[in-house]
Amino acid sequence: MTKLLDQAVEIARALPPETQDEIARLVLHMATDQGQPEEIDPAHLSDVLNSLARAERREFATDAEVEAAFRRFEG
Repeated sequence: MTKLLDQAVEIARALPPETQDEIARLVLHMATDQGQPEEIDPAHLSDVLNSLARAERREFATDAEVEAAFRRFEG
């Protein structure tokens, strides 16, 4: 185990059991997925395709737009 992974596990030990389980599921998914793409919910497919098209055209959010989006989540 790398030092970084060992550090992450030590930090996770102090978290509530539900959070530890979420982390464990994520790690297991990443470790066993072998790079297979996740399925896209059909309800979100058009948004994903639009986002991919915008990325292909190199249409990205400005720094100001990103900062404004993060500010909406501040308490």
